[in-house]
Amino acid sequence: MCGIIGFAGKTEAVKVLLDGLERLEYRGYDSAGVAVVSPDGRLQVKKSKGRLSVLRTLLEAEEPMSGGIGIGHTRWATHGEPNDVNAHPHVGQEGKIAVVHNGIIENYLEIKNSLIRKGIRFSSDTDTEVIVQLLEYYYKKYSNLMDAVYAVLNRIKGAYAMGILCSDYPEQMLAARKDAPLLIGYGEEGNYIASDVTALLSHTRTVTYMEDDEVAVITAGKVEIYDSDRTLLEKEKHAIEWDVTAAEKGGYAHFMLKEIMEQPEAVRKTISPRIVDKKIVLEELKGTGDFIRNVSRIYIVACGSAYHVGMVGKYTLEKLLHIPVEACLASEFRYSEPLLGESTLVIVISQSGETLDSMAALREAKRRGSKVLSIVNVMGSSIARESDYVLYTWAGPEIAVATTKAYTTQMVLLIMLGVYLARELEQIGQEEYDAIVEGLLRLPEQIKQVLNELDNYQKIASRYFNHNSVFYIGRNLDYALGLEGSLKLKEISYIHSESYAAGELKHGTISLIEPGTLVVALATYAPLVEKSLSNIVEVKSRGAEVIALTTDKTVNTISSQTSEMFVIPEVQAILQPVLGVIPLQLFAYYIALNRGCDIDKPRNLAKSVTVE
Repeated sequence: MCGIIGFAGKTEAVKVLLDGLERLEYRGYDSAGVAVVSPDGRLQVKKSKGRLSVLRTLLEAEEPMSGGIGIGHTRWATHGEPNDVNAHPHVGQEGKIAVVHNGIIENYLEIKNSLIRKGIRFSSDTDTEVIVQLLEYYYKKYSNLMDAVYAVLNRIKGAYAMGILCSDYPEQMLAARKDAPLLIGYGEEGNYIASDVTALLSHTRTVTYMEDDEVAVITAGKVEIYDSDRTLLEKEKHAIEWDVTAAEKGGYAHFMLKEIMEQPEAVRKTISPRIVDKKIVLEELKGTGDFIRNVSRIYIVACGSAYHVGMVGKYTLEKLLHIPVEACLASEFRYSEPLLGESTLVIVISQSGETLDSMAALREAKRRGSKVLSIVNVMGSSIARESDYVLYTWAGPEIAVATTKAYTTQMVLLIMLGVYLARELEQIGQEEYDAIVEGLLRLPEQIKQVLNELDNYQKIASRYFNHNSVFYIGRNLDYALGLEGSLKLKEISYIHSESYAAGELKHGTISLIEPGTLVVALATYAPLVEKSLSNIVEVKSRGAEVIALTTDKTVNTISSQTSEMFVIPEVQAILQPVLGVIPLQLFAYYIALNRGCDIDKPRNLAKSVTVE
């Protein structure tokens, strides 16, 4: 979850590190710190609890840190409370070695106790300090930094991406990775390491992705990458096409609002290249016909918002393909004995492509003989590299912690996949197929239409932002959509919010409805609008205040029971959630804005969950 940046180059490292940390802060903002090796070989470290701005103020108030090689870190706390001492970088007892780390060392207590028995003193409560103290112990033993690094990696268990400095090696930085993202950037002014490509967009577009058990030695003019046997590797370089301006606010008050407003273009980029001559063409799946025809079961595996995409996908793919589809939480998947085999397709959905639980589910699926297709946004991410097939959303950088455009493009791409497979399996008629394809092509303009109603979303939010509990209800696709709407609200506004299948209200949940309770009723799924109306009547009879999400075709029906409505264009049923989620995103945004919340960086959350 934490963010790592490192630089070895010809210019002052601090400026590069702070710029990178600013772009990585969405990975964690409990603390931040930097370490730089001075020209005369001194290890300089500054770190502090709180946001990056606190560290900037600290650095400005003291003598500038000089040096062309350094590492930086922004922290999402796991082991040890957020404070100055637990902030990274961590420095060994001898003061020669500094380490930044993303991940969790599972056997840190055993190692810590063994080092304490050897007389080594610890100052923090973190698992990371074990790495640096152990590293310094082995360095004293072997008098060689690489020998010490490999000894540490053979000793520790768990996930890690780390950057390492040693004052005895003032011109080089080391990096290592296992089950946590880390890439290397190649630039004119020097070379870099980073958790995410967004940290490097201002400096370079040429990167290499480190794989598990690799160690890199980086200087201003050279990068060497070794495997676990210390064999020098020839690694492929990749060009990053993201525009640096896509990772900036561009005049918007918040990244979240900017990314909501980018959805017409993001969806267009997802759809347009994949529709040729009014046919869905997925080049990534060419030559898979035999496998597709033999698929007997599909699992959609994901976490958080991506799991809610999977819930939409479950309803959609089962209708289209007429085979069992199960949406599974990645954190539970490998512990639940899923029915995996050669005729099973596992679809893994992840914006970052680095979500640890999803990665573990992917590996379990492959271990048991299933094919894995991933839907990801970040090119070259770990999940993408390990999947059998990859579909990229091409949504561009998403900086706000609460996902919006990534969610929408994932949903669009999963629907397109379902229609494509239905065509391959001859489970969809020509007329229905043509209508859906035409509907897909119209989506960007219809999203713009929905976004034109900002004033209405703002007005309704201003009336209800003081509620402390909200219920979302819906049926079928509307239920799946409600899960995401509810999550958005709780993520950024800190309001208690739950989503329920509307038909389940009477099985217990309706006991929570009392006069003044706010209910967001989703009624966009045309076949069940009348039943949804019945549920609205049901909660209103117990005093609930109701905001309805409906379509322009059913607005008159719903308006008989509530005047508070978000109205969207009616499209084919399977496409309706694409439009339906946008008012829910904006409702959450304006609620949080009215409550004075930190919308882009909600408390206790981080963008990419790379720990279990």
